[in-house]
Formats: sequence, structure tokens, C-alpha cells
Amino acid sequence: MSVTFAGTMRGYEKKNIIKDVIAGIIIMAVSIPISMGYAQIAGLPAVCGLYGSVFPIIAFALLSTSPQFVFGVDAAPAALVGSALISFGIESGSKEALTAVPLITFFVALWLFVFYLMKAGKLVNYISAPVMGGFITGICTTIILMQVPKLLGGTSGTGELPELLSHLAETIGSINIPSLILGVSALIILTVSKKVMPKFPMAVLLMGAGAVMTYFLPVGSWGIKTLDKVETGLPKWALPDFSVVPLKDVITVSLSVAVVILAETLLAENNFAQKNGYKIDDNQEILAFSVGNLLASLTGCCPINGSVSRTAMGEQYQGKTQLMGIVAGISMMALLLCGTGFIGYLPVPVLTAIVISALAGATEFELAARLWKVSRTECLIFAGAFMGVLFLGTINGVLIGIILSFSEMIIRTSKPARCFLGIQPGHRHFRDIEEGRQIHEVKGVVIYRFSSNLFFANVSVLQKDIENSLKADTKAVIIDASGVGSIDITAADRLVILQKSLEEKGIRFYITEHIADLNEQMRKLGIGYLVEAGCARRTIHIALKDMGINRPYPLEGGVDNEEISGSRKRADNRVQEFVWAFGKHTEEEIEKQIVNQIKQLKKDVGEIDVEKLMHGAWTHMEELDQDEWLEHLEEHLKEIVNISGKDEKTLAIKLEEHRKEVYEHISEHHPELAKRFKERRHILDEHLKERRPEVYELVVRMRDKVQ
Repeated sequence: MSVTFAGTMRGYEKKNIIKDVIAGIIIMAVSIPISMGYAQIAGLPAVCGLYGSVFPIIAFALLSTSPQFVFGVDAAPAALVGSALISFGIESGSKEALTAVPLITFFVALWLFVFYLMKAGKLVNYISAPVMGGFITGICTTIILMQVPKLLGGTSGTGELPELLSHLAETIGSINIPSLILGVSALIILTVSKKVMPKFPMAVLLMGAGAVMTYFLPVGSWGIKTLDKVETGLPKWALPDFSVVPLKDVITVSLSVAVVILAETLLAENNFAQKNGYKIDDNQEILAFSVGNLLASLTGCCPINGSVSRTAMGEQYQGKTQLMGIVAGISMMALLLCGTGFIGYLPVPVLTAIVISALAGATEFELAARLWKVSRTECLIFAGAFMGVLFLGTINGVLIGIILSFSEMIIRTSKPARCFLGIQPGHRHFRDIEEGRQIHEVKGVVIYRFSSNLFFANVSVLQKDIENSLKADTKAVIIDASGVGSIDITAADRLVILQKSLEEKGIRFYITEHIADLNEQMRKLGIGYLVEAGCARRTIHIALKDMGINRPYPLEGGVDNEEISGSRKRADNRVQEFVWAFGKHTEEEIEKQIVNQIKQLKKDVGEIDVEKLMHGAWTHMEELDQDEWLEHLEEHLKEIVNISGKDEKTLAIKLEEHRKEVYEHISEHHPELAKRFKERRHILDEHLKERRPEVYELVVRMRDKVQ
């Protein structure tokens, strides 16, 4: 449940105060170079960026439902406003710019308020984790590339990847070695301190050390840049001048800026929320964006955005609530009132290293690596959003990611999970015939489960599957539609075609197990006659009964299907549990779990738990699975003996006694499987003999003693 800051403070834990205050001060400090630089990109004097880090950041902290996200002057809105001034023919830093930029910011606030009224926050629900990860990583990488030239003694870059690389190449041609040494040294110290002492506020120490170094050493003569000095005093409040730029142009530009703020900040906020296990109210966040930008406009600043770099910094120094945002705003206010002289002593390379360190920690390249292993398609979506942000900018990167996400969703739903169903002899429930050889089809009936909504992109899959499954003796096709929640007109028409085709062949057609609303949808789509004709039945059992097929259902191949006892059913339901759980990876998983147990033996002190060793974590393992487990366990017999100190013969006898119990249980409860068990035992013995001949000889000797 998301809460506002005031709600958070009611249950505020005092132990977090120091962390929040330290994080807030660090955020204020790193905001100085970031805010001043981006304000200049937006066409304003550097000090205006500091104004944007006072009242807007405090207002956002009071209204936001995110406990950690921070607002501030940021790259994307600043770049958009700066380019808009060029299109208006207004010179950066001019008197016209000082009035035009707050006007744009005012309309950005209005647009965001309109988005709030429209409840546009729900749009973020349609953006997947790979899009979010690629987006946030793209932003972090872009800002890092913007900042790198400052480590080399140059100026911050602007634009997308080609422009950033071009600017970096130019800067490399005139590297200032002292700046590079200072910046890289600071970056190394920050990186090491993150691992060695992550809770220590190393950024504050470095800033203090940098200021002291500037005061006592001639860093200016070495070519190391420091921040520009700014005027003392708080921003002046004023309404924007509505006559400086045609309102039509301002409305158009401000809309694009508002969309970027909405998309970029909501995506980033949700990314941090998912990563740290809390929820936010997306619509409340939009209201916070609007109020923050309104205050920025009234204090003469450019549009304000959610800041990934500041948030990452707060996370790094364990800020827990929006108190850190308020501390950052109040600290900036105090700095503007009586500490602006300090700003001029801060070395740019040190501050740049702090920003880069925070951003590097916010990237999600590890998500891309995980996606590469589990889903190449989702990894492609991540890469699309990432490269889109790098090459085409924030909003285009998000759009590319969203388009890829929807494309992937359509592709996935066009190939839904589906299977053919059968029955295990003596049981009533229908199961996937691929689960095992004990599942058999009902004689003369195709029972097909389709686990997706039916629509134009996947109905052909259903049609083709059913047509390919028909045999000469097929009397009926029954669709288990328990996974179908809706149907579109294309799918409805294709169902009619399928039903008529089957009818011509003398095959009955049923749709079963679906929700009642699907019948209503069928009537609206003009195929309600299927319901009236009895083709739509509530369950598979009723459909079979309608055909005159009663329990126990006749099974393919003449397999006996007599009813069995409840205890026998419970035993059957555990058959091949491991195979059901791990499929083709069963043997690998058994081996992996045994190896893990052996590793645990090395850590445990005291008597070895033989019983736990016999079955691992699967205490209700079915008999055939237990036999497989024991066979793998035997291969590690000597290793277990060495670790546990137990007598080899004693442990081997224990294994064989357990195997004997397994066989006796099978003979009593599953006599039809006893012969199969013996045959399988012979195969497993051959494997053991081949892989561990010395263990095989011991096992055979112990087996004779147990018999």
C-alpha cells in the first residue's frame, strides 16, 4: 500500500534519521554541479539550477508516495527546453530566455495536472520489466557519457550517443592530466569504498577534501576546474510573462516536455519500487510532478524531472524516506543564504566522479545477462529500449521498448500453452497426456485444452492442432476452454468453420469448462446457436455423458480403467513427482541436489542425518523417483564416507535396506509396476557399473546381505 510522506512520518523510525540526513546532504551536494550544468543547457544562468533544488524538491518530497525518489533539474527536460529556445530564436542566457523558460515550465505543470486528472499513471502498467530495465540503464549510460568529458578537464556533453562520442573524442584531444588523475582517483576510491565500507559517506569526505585542496593548493594553475561562484540569496517569486513567446508554440513544446517527464520519471520510480519491494501511487506521483514544476516556474527555473542520479545516490547512502529530499532542499536553501562561497572551491572532477559512481550502481546490465539466459526475446526488448534511449533520446527509447513489448506479447499469445488430455486408469481428472505413459486418451475422443484468450492471431493454432489430431475412429472433439476468457469475431468465425467441418465428418464438437460470460460473448458475436445446439457444455464429463460415454471411460489401446480406492489414488498422484517437476532435466536436478547435500555435510557438525540423505527435500518422493535418487547417491558413496566418517559397508547397507523398502512398497501398492521396477533396477545397475565399478561391487555384496 502506497503512502504519502506524512503517512510515512507517522510511523517514522528514529534509527533512520541519521541515514536520511546524511543522504539528504549528499544529494544536495551532488545537485550543485548537476543542477548548475543542466540549467545552462536549458538556457538559464547556472544559479537558476540551484533554485530548482529548493522548493520543488521539498514539494515533491511532501507529495510523493515513493520513499526514495528525488526530484531535480535533469538532462532530458533541460535539453528539450534548450533546443526549443533555439527554434524560437532566443539566445541562451539572454533576458528573453529568463522569461521564456519559466513560461514553458508553467505550461509543463499544467499539462502534468491534466495528465493527473486523466489518471494517465495507469499507462505504466503496460510497460514491462525489460523495457524499464533497458530504459533506466540507457538513461544512466547516457548521463555517464555526458559526465565523462568533465573527468578529462572538458565540459559536459549533450545530445544522443553520436553527439556524446563526438564530444568525448574532441575532449580526448586536449586532456588535462591533473583533472584526469583527480577524477579517476576519486572514482576508484568511491568504487572500493562501496565494497569495503558501503555505509561510510565517502562522497561527503571527498567533497570536503576537494574543497580543502582547492583552498590550499593552486589547482587553478593546474587546469583543474571548480564550480562557478553564485550569488547569495533565495530565488524571487514571480508569475511568468505570457507575452514573451506565442502561446501556441509554448503549448506544443511544453506538451513534449511533460510527456518526457511523465514517462521517464514514472518508469524510473516504478523500477526503484520493484527493486526495493514497495508500491507507489502512479497518479499521485503525477500530481507531485505538476506541483514541483509549478513551483519551479514561479521561482524562475526550467522544468524539473525525477532524477535517477540523485535517487541512486540516496540509495547508495541508505536514505530510507522522503526526509532526505526535505533535508536536501533545506540544505540547498541554507547554502544559497550563507554558503555560496563554498561552491567555488568544489573541484569539478571530484563531483563528476561522485555522479558517475552513483549512476553506475543504478544500471541494470545484470538483468540483461539474466534475460539472455532465460528469454532471448525479452533480452532483445531490453536492448531495444537501451539502444533507443542512447541513440534516439528518452521518449523514443521508451516508445521502441513499448512497441517491442506489445509485439512480443502478440507473438507469445499467438503460440499459447495447449495440450491434449487423457485419464490415468482408475482416476477421474483429465491430465496432459505428455505427463507420462500412465495417461491415456479416451477412446474415440479428442480432448484439447487451450490456455489463452481466443483471437485473430492464435485461433489458427487451435484449428490446426485439432485437425491434425483427428483419426479414423474419432467421434468427438472436446475443447477444454478453462483458460479462455474472451473471444474476438475472427476467432468466432473460425470456430464456426471448424464446427461445420467436423459435422460433415460425423464428429461432434463441444466447448467446455469455460466461464459463463463466454457464452454471452458467443451470442453477441452471432454464434449463440452453438450454445443452443448443446455444443457448449459446462464440463468435459457432461460433454462425454451427452455422447453416451459414462464412467469408467473406455481408454485407447484397451487399457483397463476400473475404479480404484482413495488410498491408491493418493499414491498414484505422487508417481513420477520429480519427472513432473523437472521434465527432461530430472537426472541433472537429482544430481545437483545430491551434490548440494554433500556440500552441506561438509559444513554440518555432528552425526550425519542418513534419512535426510535418502530423499533430500522431497519427503513424499514417489518410489521410482526414490530409486533414481538412491542410484545417484550410490555414485557418491565414497565421498559421503570420507566426509561423514561413517563405515562404508554400514552406509551401503543402509542404502540397500531403503531400496528394499521401496520395492516392497511398490509390490504392495502398485503390483503392476513391480516388474517395471526390477527391469529399471537392472538398467540403473549397468549405469553404476560403468561409471563407478568399485562402488558397484560393494553395492552388490551389500545387497546379498540385505536380501
